[in-house]
Amino acid sequence: MMEYVDETAAKIMVAAQPGDSIRRIAQKIDGSYSWVYDWIERLEDAGFIRREDGVYIEKYAVRDRYYDLVAAISRAVPPSIDDGYVIPHFAGMPFAYTKIDGVYVWTHGGYQIARGHDDYPIFIQVADQDVERWTAFFDEFGIPSRIEERPDATDYDATVSYVLFPRSGDITREWVDGNPVIPLDEAIEHMLEYRVNYEPALEMIADEYDRDIDASHEDPRLNA
Repeated sequence: MMEYVDETAAKIMVAAQPGDSIRRIAQKIDGSYSWVYDWIERLEDAGFIRREDGVYIEKYAVRDRYYDLVAAISRAVPPSIDDGYVIPHFAGMPFAYTKIDGVYVWTHGGYQIARGHDDYPIFIQVADQDVERWTAFFDEFGIPSRIEERPDATDYDATVSYVLFPRSGDITREWVDGNPVIPLDEAIEHMLEYRVNYEPALEMIADEYDRDIDASHEDPRLNA
């Protein structure tokens, strides 16, 4: 029994959504494919999950206990920045990384701005109807969250916080490195709106995704 009290097992059970591939789950929880594959086989043998054109939870009572355990640990030990990109997958609601994090994901973590190791807000787009559930979810995990505004770092001790951007209708998202993110065109639109801050990122995007963007490291204000 106690062999199933494991970090990877807990993350798999809490993060898995019906029909997820093993690779998608591994990316969600930032785990190696081989290790997650091994654990999924063990969880399937125990009858906790099944594989049938994807992964499905069989024992939701077990899943709920894993969820309670992970939430209790999060309240006791503030999540790391890496944990911050895993935890939203536990909510069971659609979301997409947006704003600063839309750029961060599309550049594969290659462009970072306006955050530090002691103050790290994560920006996610959520459905209007889910806002209260998201707020309750983060409260349960002991993590600060705000709607459309960055939490004041002096108000809390945790490194990670979340900024929620409600959107009416369905969340349109793409998957990059296992992360749900706003469409590339929306990310580029955000970068162009704040071009001075994102010029290097625009150049990275133009090169990787073959987009016709006039981007360079020059500060456009110097030619004004």
